[in-house]
Amino acid sequence: MFPFPKDCLADMELLSNLAIGFSVALSPFTLMLAVIGCFLGTIIGALPGLGPSNGVAILIPLTFSIGLDATSALVLMTSVYYGAMYGGRISSILLNIPGDEPALMTTLDGYPMAKAGRAGDALVLSGVASFIGAFLATIGLMLLAPWLTQVAYLFGPAEYFALYLLAFCTLGGIASNNQAKAAVASCIGLAIAMIGVDNTSGMPRLTGGNLHLADGVDFLVAIVGLFAVAEVFFFIESHGKNTSIGVKLEKVTIPVKDIVNTTGTALRSSVIGFFAGVLPGAGASLGSFMAYMAEKSYAGEKGGLGTGVARGVVAPEAGNNAAAGGALVPMLTLGVPGSGTTAVLLALLMTLNITPGPTLFTDRPEVVWGLIASLLIANIVLLLMNVPMVKVFVRILQVPPQILLPGVTMISFVGIFSLSGSYFDLLLMIGFGVLGYVLRKLDVPTVPIILGILLGGHMEDALRRAMVLSSGDWTFLFSSGIASGLWIAAIGGFIAPMFLRKALTKPQRVSD
Repeated sequence: MFPFPKDCLADMELLSNLAIGFSVALSPFTLMLAVIGCFLGTIIGALPGLGPSNGVAILIPLTFSIGLDATSALVLMTSVYYGAMYGGRISSILLNIPGDEPALMTTLDGYPMAKAGRAGDALVLSGVASFIGAFLATIGLMLLAPWLTQVAYLFGPAEYFALYLLAFCTLGGIASNNQAKAAVASCIGLAIAMIGVDNTSGMPRLTGGNLHLADGVDFLVAIVGLFAVAEVFFFIESHGKNTSIGVKLEKVTIPVKDIVNTTGTALRSSVIGFFAGVLPGAGASLGSFMAYMAEKSYAGEKGGLGTGVARGVVAPEAGNNAAAGGALVPMLTLGVPGSGTTAVLLALLMTLNITPGPTLFTDRPEVVWGLIASLLIANIVLLLMNVPMVKVFVRILQVPPQILLPGVTMISFVGIFSLSGSYFDLLLMIGFGVLGYVLRKLDVPTVPIILGILLGGHMEDALRRAMVLSSGDWTFLFSSGIASGLWIAAIGGFIAPMFLRKALTKPQRVSD
């Protein structure tokens, strides 16, 4: 019998893994979770200021309250993630207020289209572009992630330490307008990660003698406080009185001609956005910006981007949704979040005793491939949901905050208490909420804090192992080509935004 070619064996393994995934994803319960997640995510994304990070953080406690297993919880939360990326375009187009930061670029052409009486066309075009970007990114995740797991086996403690540093530098650089504030936020997160009993010496650190802190700070308590509770305070102040529709949505039709003419734009932007998302820390904001600027350069002055053209809506939406899928690649294969939202998802995985990394694909294939298959299905659900039901989601923008906010607060408190049963955790969550509110007022990013809490312990362990292996020689941290390359990338990722800041913020100065 002749042996199968290597490529043929790889294809057969891929098909086998997909079969495992769809056997999980096509179960009635998992399908129901995907639909619910898509619906809730679209609503969260449509509300100005919430965004996918806050939406996932708010709903994570709910997964523990109803007792979901690891695969079901991950399917629900990633469906919320994808749904929120779809929903962010609604307020961008109708209110000229981005639903979240990645949707900022959509306002440049989406709102002018709406003012010109083409609000329905803009919403449908952006929905189709979001589908193309997210669907191609999921395909990319399926093809690229298994290959990247093989690369991950080359990583030792020095490489992982440099990789964690890269995540801090790039995520902090993109998330903040001030590198110093991003560095301070990272240090706060690392300091919080140090709280508790030291695993090596057994000595308590930074506990203040409080026994409740002996096990450290639960990252879910910190995440829900910094994101959800702080968002309640911030929403009351910033958006409590701003709930009216800026442009009225009349008739919704399918602009077939525009969809056909912008297919090339969607494909180009999806590729750019996906690879931007794969970069640790870059996230959907960079994917959206790069896709829009690339399309603007491709179209030239005659393209009219920025004046309300279809390509100007399609490019950023395809780019940011593709980047959202790309950000899952480093999270699943290396255990390093590719964006703020995947940092929250990483916390969910760790809470469920699932360790992301190269062994995840072999130890828990039903989780990984069930997730990938569910995302493929969720994208189709989101397309079918966002086009005919767009008027329903538009009405969500009119929900009074006095109804919305108590629901968000209730979910946060009930979820955290059901998880730990500790009143101290509730008080700690409120404390993190106040801290998050103050930091937001000071324009200090909270995502690096979450990253510090999540990765601080792993970063410390990698550093200690590196020092043990090298007998305390610090040059060991730069000893390999991979480690040196990651150090260079980390320094570049921290410094580059200082020079790119004007280019990144220039599109914000757009009048209504």
